[in-house]
Amino acid sequence: MGHLGGLLVLISPLIWIQTRGAVGHSLPICNKRLEFSCSDGGCVSLQLVCNGQNDCEDGSDENQCGDKRCKNDEFSCTNRQCISTRSLCNGIDDCGDGSDEASCPMCDAGLFFCGPSDACLPNHKLCDGQADCQNGNDELKEFCGSTEAAPQTSSECTASEFPCGDGLCIRQSWRCDHSADCEDGSDEVGCEQDECRINNGGCSHHCMDQPMGFICSCPDHMKLLDDTQCVQVNTCLESDVCDQRCVYVNGRLTCDCTQGYLKNLTSGKCQAEGGGAQLAFTTSKGAQLLQNMTNIRHRELAPYLPGNGPVVTLSWNRTLYWAQRGQTLIYRISLDKKPQKPVVVLQTHSSVTSLAIDWIHLLFYWTSMEMGSVNVALLDGSAQRELVTMLAQPSAVAVDPLQGFLFWTQCGSFPKIERSGLDGRDRIPLITKSLHRPLALALDIPRHLLYWYDQQLRSISRVDFDGHHRKTVVESNGYLDQVFGLSVFEGWVFWSDDVTHSICQADKHNGTNLKVLLSHLTSPGGLVILHPALQPKVFFSVLLVGLTAWWWKGEFRSSRPLDALSFALKESQDPLITRGPLVAPRTSVAKETLLKPQLDGQ
Repeated sequence: MGHLGGLLVLISPLIWIQTRGAVGHSLPICNKRLEFSCSDGGCVSLQLVCNGQNDCEDGSDENQCGDKRCKNDEFSCTNRQCISTRSLCNGIDDCGDGSDEASCPMCDAGLFFCGPSDACLPNHKLCDGQADCQNGNDELKEFCGSTEAAPQTSSECTASEFPCGDGLCIRQSWRCDHSADCEDGSDEVGCEQDECRINNGGCSHHCMDQPMGFICSCPDHMKLLDDTQCVQVNTCLESDVCDQRCVYVNGRLTCDCTQGYLKNLTSGKCQAEGGGAQLAFTTSKGAQLLQNMTNIRHRELAPYLPGNGPVVTLSWNRTLYWAQRGQTLIYRISLDKKPQKPVVVLQTHSSVTSLAIDWIHLLFYWTSMEMGSVNVALLDGSAQRELVTMLAQPSAVAVDPLQGFLFWTQCGSFPKIERSGLDGRDRIPLITKSLHRPLALALDIPRHLLYWYDQQLRSISRVDFDGHHRKTVVESNGYLDQVFGLSVFEGWVFWSDDVTHSICQADKHNGTNLKVLLSHLTSPGGLVILHPALQPKVFFSVLLVGLTAWWWKGEFRSSRPLDALSFALKESQDPLITRGPLVAPRTSVAKETLLKPQLDGQ
C-alpha cells in the first residue's frame, strides 16, 4: 500500500491539471453568428442582448447598452434611441449611429444576413416578393422600396448592369441620367464619355450615344425588353389571328390546325372533330351539364349535392370530378348514366380551392389556400401528398401533361404566376408585374398559352408558357366582376361570373363577340369544356400508366414498410414526388414517393 500511496501522491497533480484542463475545454464555444459570448464564458441568443434583463449570469449582456429605458422588445442605441429588436442586424442603420449594426455577425461575400437566429441568403432572393428570412427582413419596404427592387451587391454585374464603385449593381440605363443611383454617386462620374464604348452600354444589340446617356435599339425582327435586351418578335402572337398553328414565311402568315381539329374553309377557324362540345359547371344547386353549346337547356347531374366549387373531367370515359369550394371531398360522377349518387373518390387533408387533372398519368392537382400548397393525388384517391408548399394564397392550378408543365397562381401580398415540372421542381416565375389578384387559370394547349383572370383588374389576359408575349384579351365588359371558372376551347374563352350569375364566352384573341350562354344561375362556380380533342391520347403514356399502376398496387399489397418505397418517373416528367411524405387518405403513414419505382441501381 505504501508504494501505491506514493504513486498516488506523484500522479495526483497531473490528474488535477488534466481535470482542470478538461473543465476549461468544456466551456461552450458560442456561435458568433447567432449567439453573444458572456464574460463568464456562457452563451445567450443575440436577440436577448440589451433587452433590459440579465440573461448572462454576470449580466454582461446588458453592459454598454446605453439608455435603460427601452422596453424589453427594443434595442437601446448608443445615441439613447430605442428601436425594435426586429431591426437588429437587418443591414439598415435604424439607430442613426450604426450601433444596431456595429456588432452584428457578417455573412460571406454575396450573402445577405437575415438577423439573429436566422440564415444568410444569396442576393438573388432579396426583394423577390417572397419572404425567405424568418423575420421577413429580405422583403422589408425600407430595404426593397415600394415599387423598385433594391440594387443587388455582386462581385460581377451582368452585361445589362453598371458596377458602382461600392460594389452595387444598377441598370445601365440609369447611368448618366443626372440622378445618382449608386450610393457613392459613381454612376454620374465621367458622363461626358461615350457609354456605348464600354460593354456596348449594356445593350444586347445596338447602342446609340446621346447628349445625356444612351439608347438601346433592336433590329427590325426584334423588340426592346427592360431597356437593354432585344427579344425575338413572335409575329404569329403579335398579329394573333390564328386559332392554333401559325407559320410566318416571307412576310406572310399561314394558319393551320392541330390534330383533332379541322379548318373551317369559310371562317378560317379551327373546329374540333367528333361533334359538338358540352359544358359542365357547378352552382350552389349542384353540378350541371349544358349538352349543346347552342342550346341553353341544361340538366342537373347531382342536384342533391350542392356546391359551386372547381370541376374537371376525364374525356375518354366521360367522368366528371368536382369539389365543394373550401371543403375536403372530391366527387366523381359518370356523364353517360342517368342521375345518380356521386362517389367520393378522395378526402383531402386540407380544403380544395382549385382543381386540375392530368389525363395522361391519371393524377389530380389542387391548391389549398388553407395550407398554402399545391397538392397531387392518384386519380383513384389511393394516395396523396403536398407538392409545393409555403405559398401565399394559391388560388388556381392548371396542368399540361403533354409539355410536362404545372402552373399555379398566388394572390397574397406579392401576387405571381409560376410554372414548374409535374413534380413541382424547376420552378420559375412567369408573371410578377402588373398582377393584383389572379383567381383563375386556363390553358390553350394547341398554342401553348396560359390564360388567367385578375379580379382587381377585371380582365382576362394570356402569356406563353415561357412568360413572354403577354396580352390582355378581355377586360371590363360588365361580366368580369367575380370570375371563378375559366376555360379555352377552339377560338373562344369561357368564364363564369358570380355577380351577374352568368356563363359567358368571347373571342380568345381580343374579347370581341361577347355572348352570354347562361344567365340567372345561382352562384355559378367552376366550369369545364368536354371534348376529346382537349385531352389527346398518347400511346406511350397509356402503357406507362398501366405499368405504374401495377407497381403501385403491388407495393401496397407488399409487406414492405411504406416509408421504404422510392419512385421516380424521370424520362416522362411525371410527378416524381420524391421529396416529402406521401399518405393514403385518412391516414398519417408517410411515404417517400408516388408512382413508378426507381429502377436505377436495382
